[in-house]
Amino acid sequence: MLKGLSIAGLLLMVAGVAGLLAIDSLIARTPAGIAAQVAAVGLMIWARTTFGRRSFHASADPTSGGLVTTGPYRFIRHPIYTAACLFTWAGALSNWSVPAAGLAVLVTLGAVARMLCEERLVVERYPEYRDYARKTRRMVPYVF
Repeated sequence: MLKGLSIAGLLLMVAGVAGLLAIDSLIARTPAGIAAQVAAVGLMIWARTTFGRRSFHASADPTSGGLVTTGPYRFIRHPIYTAACLFTWAGALSNWSVPAAGLAVLVTLGAVARMLCEERLVVERYPEYRDYARKTRRMVPYVF
């Protein structure tokens, strides 16, 4: 069930990004939006480099190799989803429209669904995740 929900979350994210691309609202056009997207790409690269090549699954699937708590994972539990949401929201807000906002909401809902699924599965494999989760926010340090 969790893996199916995780795939549904991925599909929501893909649909949101594809929709933003289709309505020409994915790429930011304002200096603040461009800066946010550059930061999002930087966060994505930092997180992917820290995590390594061990996880490119369509569904939530905790991998072996230990719990990663270094790099951006010191500050937030889901930096890759955070980067995806930041990138899409920067584009949607820079190219403001109701459809763009709706598509960014889809990306965010998909990311949250995936985060919740992954957390349930990761805690089964790595019980120490509970302590890590108590100290580290999902997406925004000190907030969420």
